Amino acid sequence: MSLDVGAASSSNNMGDKESGLPEATKTGVTEAATKTQEAEASGYATDEDEDDEVAKIEVGPQFTLKEQIEKDKEDESLRRWKEQLLGSVDINAVGESLEPDVKIMSISILSPGRNELVLPLPESGNPKGLWFSLKEGSRYRLKFSFMVSNNLVSGLRYSNTVWKAGVRVDSVKEMLGTFSPQAEPYTHEMPEETTPSGIFARGSYSAKTKFVDDDKKCHLDLTYTFDIRREWPST
Repeated sequence: MSLDVGAASSSNNMGDKESGLPEATKTGVTEAATKTQEAEASGYATDEDEDDEVAKIEVGPQFTLKEQIEKDKEDESLRRWKEQLLGSVDINAVGESLEPDVKIMSISILSPGRNELVLPLPESGNPKGLWFSLKEGSRYRLKFSFMVSNNLVSGLRYSNTVWKAGVRVDSVKEMLGTFSPQAEPYTHEMPEETTPSGIFARGSYSAKTKFVDDDKKCHLDLTYTFDIRREWPST
């Protein structure tokens, strides 16, 4: 979650004659721009803003894992790709469910010279109080561990949005990939980042983390707070 504060961008509207857009189109563009400006002014993105990328994806019909294996068997290259993707999955053990079951097992913070910090995930709801603290100017990366069962999960994504004093200061999205069911958990490490430093960087932040797949199913939705300090907190 890089916390670089970006400057707000602006653009000038062209005159009606120059734009050549139909009146209905111009009205829709103006309303969308107004909605975006209002969301940014409030410091919180709307659900439509956060899920815009997911909404653009055309989702096809769902199949059970057995049906996906049987489908297009005559296509040799597709068959080999499926075998590589599924690995040693026991087809008889995954059942006939259309919906993949994805459970986020853990979220950890890795920082050079420090022990891995495993964040406690609540069984339901959001973390209470301050979830974790980071030292200003420190390098770190996030690590996720998750289980997949029942069916393939396609296009699993991680997104994280951060606010400070009601102003959005960071928004990160990363595609984790497509995963088949397996008995062991998957792990994924995010690219290394550096926390900001200085008097304006220190203090409390609020954030929202989501894990969503191509079928627009949300597997984890967390709202929490953290802070940035001069030093790491004592253990």
